[in-house]
Amino acid sequence: MEAGSSWARFRRRLRFVLSRAERQRLLWEEMDFHIEAMAEDLAAQGMSEDDARAAARRKFGNMTQQAEDSRGVWLLRWWSDLAQDLRYSFRGMRRDAGFTLFVILIAGLGIGASSTVFSVVNALLLRPLPFRDPGRLVWISNVEWSTQVDNFKDLRARNGALVDMAGWFGGYGVGDWQMTGTGEPERVTGVPVTQNFFPLLGVEPALGRSFTPDECEAKVGEPPAVLLSHGFWQRRFAADASVVGRRLLLNNRSVIVVGVLPSSFDFAALFSPGTPVDIFIPWPLTSETNQRGNTMTMVGRLKPGATVAAAQAEFTVLGKQMENQHPERNPVAPRLVSLEKRINGRVRPALLVLACAVGVLMLIVCANLSNLQLARLGARQRELALRAALGAGRFRLLRQMLTESIALSCCGAVLGLGLALAGARAVSQLDGFNLPLLSSVRVDGYVLGFTLLAAVLTGILFGLLPALHTPAGKVQDTLREGGRGLSAGRHRAWLRNGLVVSEIAFASILLVSAGLLVRSFVRVLDVNLGFEPARTAVLRIDPGSRLANLVQQNAFLDDMLQRTRAIPGVRAAGVIDILPFAGDRAWQVSGKGQVYPKGQHPESFIRVVSDGYFAAAGIRLQAGREFTDRDRDSTELVVMVNQTLARTLWPGQDAVGQVMTQDGGRRVIGVVSDVRHESLETAGGSEMYLPLRQTRDYPAMELVVRSFLPPAVLASAIRTALRPLDPNLPVAELHGLQDLVEKAVSPRRFLVLLLGGFAAFALLLASLGIYAVISYSVTQRVQEIGIRMALGATPSGLQRLILLRTFGLAVLGLVVGMAASRALSNTLGSLLFGVTAGDAATYAGVGTLLLAVAAAAGYLPAWRASRIDPILALRSN
Repeated sequence: MEAGSSWARFRRRLRFVLSRAERQRLLWEEMDFHIEAMAEDLAAQGMSEDDARAAARRKFGNMTQQAEDSRGVWLLRWWSDLAQDLRYSFRGMRRDAGFTLFVILIAGLGIGASSTVFSVVNALLLRPLPFRDPGRLVWISNVEWSTQVDNFKDLRARNGALVDMAGWFGGYGVGDWQMTGTGEPERVTGVPVTQNFFPLLGVEPALGRSFTPDECEAKVGEPPAVLLSHGFWQRRFAADASVVGRRLLLNNRSVIVVGVLPSSFDFAALFSPGTPVDIFIPWPLTSETNQRGNTMTMVGRLKPGATVAAAQAEFTVLGKQMENQHPERNPVAPRLVSLEKRINGRVRPALLVLACAVGVLMLIVCANLSNLQLARLGARQRELALRAALGAGRFRLLRQMLTESIALSCCGAVLGLGLALAGARAVSQLDGFNLPLLSSVRVDGYVLGFTLLAAVLTGILFGLLPALHTPAGKVQDTLREGGRGLSAGRHRAWLRNGLVVSEIAFASILLVSAGLLVRSFVRVLDVNLGFEPARTAVLRIDPGSRLANLVQQNAFLDDMLQRTRAIPGVRAAGVIDILPFAGDRAWQVSGKGQVYPKGQHPESFIRVVSDGYFAAAGIRLQAGREFTDRDRDSTELVVMVNQTLARTLWPGQDAVGQVMTQDGGRRVIGVVSDVRHESLETAGGSEMYLPLRQTRDYPAMELVVRSFLPPAVLASAIRTALRPLDPNLPVAELHGLQDLVEKAVSPRRFLVLLLGGFAAFALLLASLGIYAVISYSVTQRVQEIGIRMALGATPSGLQRLILLRTFGLAVLGLVVGMAASRALSNTLGSLLFGVTAGDAATYAGVGTLLLAVAAAAGYLPAWRASRIDPILALRSN
């Protein structure tokens, strides 16, 4: 019985808590009871019943306010208040649909841009690498890049800081392998990796298995097994699971597909952005691969508790010991850095700049929307004053205004999320951009959370200032003035003007940053590359096993070049093994009779080329002669050098006729211009060219053709001309040297495009802000303008007066913005090329542009003011 009564009491209390109407009724009954009691006391003192009741109500105070205060202690009050505020907000949105749509559009564009950039930052900087325990992975380079196989094996065996080390052959090339045996022949990009490469990273094949130790002992160029990348498996084999165990032909040799890697592992996105990788093959750690020199690219996994700094100290000691013990090997000077820093360290400054740009853009959005809210607040003075008179306190009005702003911002966030989805998809599908992890950009839970947070913060920021100026006080004055008192007064004009000044200042910061980067981008494109990429076409030629020796190689080369040069419209044709910006390898070099201390030997990048290559690539001969078809294995061994190597080995001397020590002695026959082969921003270093007709083991060739023919016509002509040599030649892969240049500048272009888009949007918002303030000012000063015109003011004089005010705001914003830009522009130092952070032309251009935009934004209100009829203006109230 007692339990039943307790349960009944609980249910009554629950209904009381949940029943808002019941609680409201009981509250009013309670207040009526107190008023009646006070009225009875006053009546007992001799007052009439009506006077006593009126006095009691006056003494009790505003019942609405008392109800608001009492409800503050109720459970779940904020739920009901929020629902009430939202209902009121949405009714207001429907009443003022034009204002609502404009605010949603501006907020949506800003939030969409912010969320898109955050999705990029999240993918490239914040999201962990797709490996097991990625924080313990380190990148190990030898001075700048790779090391010898024997050095790799010793470092792996003798260190105590790493659990294990793995690596891959850093000299792999795009399209090195031709796959046949299923479907159409296709040239694929394969990466030779050590047997423990995938286990070290924690990558498990989605299908099949990884390589076995026996498979990694095969001869170089004759792999017994192959792993497929997930993307290649889907594209080439339509995601057929039965491909595991199937035999294919790789460069006319049979290989077995042992597995398919998971979709989460994208080698290209991580280690070779912009260059898709199709397959992986075993890389043997043998004397044969050791003889190839510094070819191993290394990664390692730290032991639990070990640090990168401690491992670096140990590897430094090991490197010195190995140099002393093995002077016959290449020098080894290991440098360790976290794998995450290695992958995204190059793009981190650019992404941080973009993140800051997003913050500035959102401040401009908030300032613009605050101005709109202030203008709207002027039309709502009477409404808000009536609510205050009926008992709504300052906090209640403040909360209502903020709820409206946040509701508008969240509606804009829905539009922004759609824009972010489209933007992230577009960014992830960008081809040819040399940026790591770009393909992994997507809208995930973190981006959704950021979008929601951006919406709420945006609503608070742009709604707070108008909310603080709601008419909770001076209600009678506001009602007497008919709702015009607050924002129409001169004492409030500084607020709107200040917001416009801040918009111009923020816009100038973005415009200066974008201007500096654009000028840097133009300077990069204007550098002397050392070659002429225009009007060139490049085609990969791989005769494969058909060339058993140098005689057959030269015969194939003669036939191919002769057929290509015979095509009408072809001006020059030649062959190179590695194109500019497509990879590098370096050898130690010296002139005959020159001796250098260990570790101070000059190094030079190596290119193997045929006759005709320099003319096809547009590389100028500075001295001596070029290679000809007579430079063969039966003639004197020769070499060509660039200007930097000539100055390095024979300073102040003529390099032509000198002898280099390579291959027992090669005579320098010519000097060519320096070529930028690492990046457009980096000057070309020492470089030497070996004649292809005197060099063995280079069956893979890049055919470079200079022609004024359209690409489609040239591709068809080359296919026809070379069909007798290779019926399966994939001429569809024809591309230009300009494509390599575009890829090299793609990170800079990516930053310029995004920051330029933000700057343009900021300029648009600033112009809208100027127009809104000046237009609102004209509307509020109609009577004043009418009086001025009645007293003799001319239309041109009024226009000049309004434009002067516009210029005043613009100049003040420019002064603040330019000062801030100059203080912040030094942070762009690492991203600038050929331009200083204080570039006068950029600042002058931005200032001129903003003043022109301000003039355009202020002209329309000024023109409208000059056409006001003074009689109608004086009659208006």
